[in-house]
Amino acid sequence: MSNYKINTKCVQSGYTPGNGQPRQIPIIQSTTFKYATSEDMGKLFDLEASGYFYTRLQNPTNDMVAAKICDMEGGTAAMLTSSGQAANFYAVFNIANCGDHVVASSTIYGGTYNLFHVTMRKMGIDFTFVSPDCSREELDAAFRPNTKAVFGETIANPALTVLDIEKFAAAAHAHGVPLIVDNTFATPVNCRPFEWGCDIVTHSTTKYMDGHGAGVGGCIVDSGRFDWMAYADRFPGLTTPDDSYHGITYAEKFGQGGAFITKCTAQLMRDFGSIQSPQNAFLLNLGLESLHVRMPRHCENGLAVAEFLKNHPKISFVTYPGLEGDKYYELARKYMPNGTCGVVSFGFQGGRTAAEAFMKHLKLAAIETHVADARTCCLHPASATHRQMNDQELAAAGITPDLVRLSCGIEDAGDLIADIAQALEQI
Repeated sequence: MSNYKINTKCVQSGYTPGNGQPRQIPIIQSTTFKYATSEDMGKLFDLEASGYFYTRLQNPTNDMVAAKICDMEGGTAAMLTSSGQAANFYAVFNIANCGDHVVASSTIYGGTYNLFHVTMRKMGIDFTFVSPDCSREELDAAFRPNTKAVFGETIANPALTVLDIEKFAAAAHAHGVPLIVDNTFATPVNCRPFEWGCDIVTHSTTKYMDGHGAGVGGCIVDSGRFDWMAYADRFPGLTTPDDSYHGITYAEKFGQGGAFITKCTAQLMRDFGSIQSPQNAFLLNLGLESLHVRMPRHCENGLAVAEFLKNHPKISFVTYPGLEGDKYYELARKYMPNGTCGVVSFGFQGGRTAAEAFMKHLKLAAIETHVADARTCCLHPASATHRQMNDQELAAAGITPDLVRLSCGIEDAGDLIADIAQALEQI
């Protein structure tokens, strides 16, 4: 399907039924798979044959959906995970181990920041967080001899900063490491980071891709462009024999296009087991089939709400990269000319108290931890997703105590604005 447009890929990629086969992807709700001989199964365990033996590693339903997302992003291999958090953990841990270092944007999602700053530091991996607005010189200064990757988000959640993908990719490649980009908010409908130099893309498929709050999930996609063997000493996990698979060297056996995902599946999924359920993968595929239809409406509603809030006397600031005059408007036009996302962040003249009061008076928008859904929802990040951060860390992440994140769904824009207006009147 590589020659088709993104709209067609959303609907058709990943699964082509044969004569008399199900038109919709089948849900293979089975933990295990039967083989005629031990020799047949042994080939799977030795990575000498393709196939399935236990759903903790791979499942046909999951692989069909991963193949669709891979095609949408323009990658060479992909895998589903149980959540976006698992996808980000696997993507980094697949190449960075105890004693290694990673450079990351400071404005990333709070859960990811906590994963990096707290949990993975306990595993011996150090992180340096840099502003997405840093100069190339400041970015270069963050690298160390043991740096293994650079990480950022296309559109940061909830700061809505836009990553200068080309700048970060150029710095990463100059230091011989890949750039990993979380493309959850933009989706491949609005941005394809591989086209700007990114090497690995991650997604929380729970968000726009699913689109209906039905199933938690994540995805990792490899561009197949990073030459692991060119930096063999830096990435021994991919370029030296794996004793747990009889000495296979992933980069040699599976090449640039398959080494990263094969290792991620064969090692990390084997040992951690963060597999997405086949039922959730099926629901995800239903969401993907309408992603190209929903994303323009999300963006239209987000822009309409941002324009309404921009000059409201009770609002202190509005952040929306698709809004003319926004700090990241020009970067958004470069990387996402057809639209950004449906999420708007804004603050209140009355501070945190006004923000909390505003949310209580909303009728259409529900207070939820969720975001990027068909239904409009909102959140006060300082009290929820970023609650673990201190004031200094919140500031570095682009979050103020009065910031509200409003995720515009696909309802009528006039109704959303009317709901916001009546809530503002009551504070």
